[in-house]
Amino acid sequence: MTTNIINSLGMGSGINIPQLVADLANASRAPKVERLSQLSQQNQARISAVAQARSDLDGFADSLSLMVSDGTLRSTPTVSDESVLSATARAGLTADSYSATIEVTQLARAQTAYSGVVADRTAAIGQGTMTLSIGGTDHAITIDATNDSLDGLAAAISASGAGVTASIIADEGGYRLIVKGATGEANAFTLTADAGADPGLAAFGYGAGGNMTLGQTATDAQFTIDGVAFSRATNIVDDVVPGMSLTLKKAAPGQPVDIGASRPLDMIKQTIGDFVAVYNQVKQSLAAAADMSGATRSLRQLESQLADLVGKTLTSDPAINKLTDIGISTTKEGLLSLDSAKLEKALATNAGAVEALFNPRRDATHTETTDPGIAAALDAIRDAAVATDGVLDRVSKSLSAKSETLAEQLEKVEQREDAYRARLEKQYGSLDARLAAFKATQSYLEQQIEIWNNQKNN
Repeated sequence: MTTNIINSLGMGSGINIPQLVADLANASRAPKVERLSQLSQQNQARISAVAQARSDLDGFADSLSLMVSDGTLRSTPTVSDESVLSATARAGLTADSYSATIEVTQLARAQTAYSGVVADRTAAIGQGTMTLSIGGTDHAITIDATNDSLDGLAAAISASGAGVTASIIADEGGYRLIVKGATGEANAFTLTADAGADPGLAAFGYGAGGNMTLGQTATDAQFTIDGVAFSRATNIVDDVVPGMSLTLKKAAPGQPVDIGASRPLDMIKQTIGDFVAVYNQVKQSLAAAADMSGATRSLRQLESQLADLVGKTLTSDPAINKLTDIGISTTKEGLLSLDSAKLEKALATNAGAVEALFNPRRDATHTETTDPGIAAALDAIRDAAVATDGVLDRVSKSLSAKSETLAEQLEKVEQREDAYRARLEKQYGSLDARLAAFKATQSYLEQQIEIWNNQKNN
């Protein structure tokens, strides 16, 4: 035990064996670990750069899409009397040219019919079948032992799929059944008890032989736009004025309402300036990532796609359909710049076409294919980049795989160096033991020689 302790401390030979082993082991380990650590740090920097570029691209695309979808960049309708009708904008509103006068003469209404008062809504009313007819289409309503009550009849009517709803309201002395169809003349209905049904069901029919009372007649909405007559089955009209949805609120014969639209020019100008600034931020993030050696160089493909946006045809307008048409150009550094004078001229010439770059029309002839708009075009680039096997996906996977490989290599280096250190400890421990033995022999011999010399002198 004493020998082992001496050997472990390097005291047997007088040499500092632990320090010697540590120095030799570190001389072998340090350069290998330092090299792998540097490679790992470089790879992590690439991962961070790609993550930042992706975050910037996502934020750019999402914020622009949100502004388009929430109507921030969309022309808004103006209505002179909102007690008669209201209007909301949809994609394609031509604010700089549209104005009209509307007169609402009749609102669309739904037919209603109601029964007499029934004392108990759960009591039996009679069994059999009834026919609910709407526009020439019949729907069978069956009342049997499972639903023989006012509640059961109301549920059966509502579940018929005819677009008619039935409800029960409390009235003095009991309950009434109210049946209501959809708005529009074509949705008028009749409800009749079939032959063989219990006589009690006739009390809940409307039409031939029915005892329910007509509450309201089904009518179409009637209105004129600049003197042209229109008729619709509902009070929400979104197929007459391009880019505008009208909600008719009340009939007002002889009370014309003026409608038009206003364009958010200041917001459009600000958005164009913001677009240039944020584009440049994304470009710089991508360039910073792409400038790093390794897999990140493939980000040049994404940079090229973004650069192509400037000259891409975004709408079908014959004159203003690209970002270059409104004063946006590319500098020699690959960044965007804005010619404010050219933008002002484009807005003065055709503000609607400028708006359409961000808020394109949508109708039978203006689709995402013909008029993608800048938001849809940017979304397409982003979605392709982050999709499985897209450029950002490939780069991220490649960098993650390299990170794992470097971690594995470092682990193997540590294992090999630990084994090397153990061999050194064993080798130098054995050497220390031998040297200690030699020193002991030397000391013994020196003692003997000294004794011999003393004896000879005596």
